[in-house]
Amino acid sequence: MKQRGDRFFAEGINNTLLHVNIHQPDEQVPGYNAWFGNEFNRHNTWYDYMPLFTQYLKRANYMLQQGTYVAEVAYFIGEDAPKMTGVCDPELPKGYSFDYINAEVIQTRLSVQNGRLVLPDGLNYRLLVLPKQETMRPELLEKIKELVLEGAVILGPAPKYSPSLKDFPEADDRVQQLAAELWGEVDGEIVKSAKVGKGMVLSGMEMEEALDLLEVRPDVKLAPDDPVMFIHRTLPEGDVYFVTNQEDHPVEFMPDFRITGKRPEIWNPVNGTIRSLPSYQQSEDGTRVPLKLHPFESYFIIFRHDSENGSKVNLDENFPDGTLLTDISEDWTVSFNSAHRGPKHPVVFKTLDDWTLNDNDSIKFYSGTAVYRRQAQLEDVDPDERIILNLGNLTAMAKIKVNNVEVGGAWTAPYEVDITSVVKSGINEIEVLVVNNWMNRLIGDMNLPESERPLWSPVIDHTADTPLQPSGLFGPVVLKSVIPF
Repeated sequence: MKQRGDRFFAEGINNTLLHVNIHQPDEQVPGYNAWFGNEFNRHNTWYDYMPLFTQYLKRANYMLQQGTYVAEVAYFIGEDAPKMTGVCDPELPKGYSFDYINAEVIQTRLSVQNGRLVLPDGLNYRLLVLPKQETMRPELLEKIKELVLEGAVILGPAPKYSPSLKDFPEADDRVQQLAAELWGEVDGEIVKSAKVGKGMVLSGMEMEEALDLLEVRPDVKLAPDDPVMFIHRTLPEGDVYFVTNQEDHPVEFMPDFRITGKRPEIWNPVNGTIRSLPSYQQSEDGTRVPLKLHPFESYFIIFRHDSENGSKVNLDENFPDGTLLTDISEDWTVSFNSAHRGPKHPVVFKTLDDWTLNDNDSIKFYSGTAVYRRQAQLEDVDPDERIILNLGNLTAMAKIKVNNVEVGGAWTAPYEVDITSVVKSGINEIEVLVVNNWMNRLIGDMNLPESERPLWSPVIDHTADTPLQPSGLFGPVVLKSVIPF
């Protein structure tokens, strides 16, 4: 978040990626794919493109290690063994975050400060949720009672027995005594809450009812149909929200962040850019920001600088479409790799078509890199504007060169790169290298006699009739100008 973080961030697939070795039919070379997951090795068609994706991973991982995770609810996972996680019952409403917590942490690390359950590393929660179980060890219940008396709030039914035979039957008697002292008349039906010491005991409530009772507003208020998820981390100098679109279509939404007095920025982990969001609206308890996410897109919303009393919400100001300069979706010359059984000579694509729809089997079943080349004429390039090359859509990754200079790449929506530094007035040479994975070539080989199949893999989930994966550059490909923020 500080200057060092800015620099690291700036510098720092929705496709099934198969891993096999390509070789000549008479060679006996084993395959390199693993059935249990994806691995990066030089036999992947997309191996040379991986920095495009791993830079995103490094930026995202770096940011998600900063500060402290923000959650309002801790769900106790219970004492069944073995158990590493739990359930969210009652379910958490949209806009809140949760954590799981085990008995050891409750007994040895949890304390109460200002009505919140606090861990030594700074993690803290407003509410501890107990599982709907009848058992709990007396020593754990004693610690929970201590926490409640000091100001903690718990939600869940009273336990009845100890899960252990240790000190039986005295342990069961102690559990019932402690439960009576904590829950008293709270039965979860007629009486659902009671103040105990400085804290509270709740039972039989839905989570939304409990959070409303505690006056805990959502960390991010979202519309019920917003297909958006988030993670919130807080630092002394600001707050970090990682937001993601969970759907394969664009979404426009108006989240209300539980942050006041700070103005929002957008940090894009795909390309490392950082910019302010000029349009936002502040209230007494939050900041509304109009946002737009492309299919499966993710980015960070950062609050670190004092606000300028933002009072407007205009999506176009935060995400301007820009001005179309030219559409170059037609007449591309495409060169395939003949070593991967592609056409030996360049092919002219009058329109940008899916390779799998081509009548030529060397294109239809092609797996590997194809190079798209075309010229683009631009008049009077404005040095004060950014020039963006948008590829529309493609499978699965692309590298872009303009005037023989590599300017970046694209592997996810919105499939665009900033080419301002190399573009010029007049004729520009555009080169787009597009790569898919091994899937289509494997399917194509299954339509050949086994003795004529150059590819080998110990695990193949496809058959000769498996639908091919759409591949290539689909477009529309356009050049547009955007006024910098």
